[in-house]
Amino acid sequence: MTQRTLARYLTEEQRNKGVITADLKFLIEVVSRACQAISIAIGKGGLGGVLGEAGSDNVQGEAQKKLDVLSNDILLEANEWGGHLAAMASEEMDLPHLVPHRFPKGEYLLTFDPLDGSSNIDVNVSIGTIFSVLKCPEGADLSTPAAAEAAFLQPGTAQVAAGYAVYGPTTLLVLTVGNGVAVFTLDREQGAFILTQENVQIPADTKEFAINMSNQRFWEAPVKRYVDEMVAGKEGPLGKDYNMRWVASMVADVHRIMTRGGIFMYPMDSKVQAQGGKLRLMYEANPMAFLVEQAGGAATTGRQRILDIVPGKLHQRVPVILGSKNEVERVTGYHAV
Repeated sequence: MTQRTLARYLTEEQRNKGVITADLKFLIEVVSRACQAISIAIGKGGLGGVLGEAGSDNVQGEAQKKLDVLSNDILLEANEWGGHLAAMASEEMDLPHLVPHRFPKGEYLLTFDPLDGSSNIDVNVSIGTIFSVLKCPEGADLSTPAAAEAAFLQPGTAQVAAGYAVYGPTTLLVLTVGNGVAVFTLDREQGAFILTQENVQIPADTKEFAINMSNQRFWEAPVKRYVDEMVAGKEGPLGKDYNMRWVASMVADVHRIMTRGGIFMYPMDSKVQAQGGKLRLMYEANPMAFLVEQAGGAATTGRQRILDIVPGKLHQRVPVILGSKNEVERVTGYHAV
């Protein structure tokens, strides 16, 4: 049986289904090649001198790892020249990155978290890259990076594509172009992503949850109630035993849910309330919510659907509850009581 590469899959989405444009196809292919380059750098580890601190902080004031900076540079350089982008925005940069004048500009905007879960780099645990694609509004002011920020402030429903790469025992690319979710596995010998799963579906019910239990004392009452009910097991109101899984890498935790179901929560708590939540709307919550909904799951803040939020700023943070639909609806309902 002929293998379906990412390039062939995207060509079929473009030519046979009319789901995507030629420029969007090219953009996704360029992002996938950047992810391959990041995968190679990660695979070298200490041999490549890429482990450890970079000695700098990102826009959120978080210490950057060397691979954070390298991954960000790889994505910027890969996507500058192709003529398919108007601008890019990264979790690691304060303002958008404009396409240099020497290159043609396209109709799309790219946002990304170049290396999610980078605190796990030095202990060899799965990490990943998250990305999202938007159409650039007509007449958008791209004269300066500061002016370009307004073009990115679109709700998650406006996304035309989103995906993530998982750098684990195998390197995977999980993608949606608004027509379901597909999984591609990197064949290192061919240097190509090969389609290994289509029409991914998240089970509506689950017995697994992912949350940082060390923050329990900061949680709001609805989340405390829900977690207490799960921990109570068969004897509790939910009538079944749950297992907790927590990797502290959103890509790894969400991919487990995409694979076998579950619920991931980084809810609002008193520790992060002043900043609106923990996770970034544009770089993490929106692309993951798009993927999860396309796979039959649900994604909310506890109080509203994530994809309906209209961003007020580029680095806005939000609470995130996503995964198996029935569980997400249950805990979201507790917030409404």
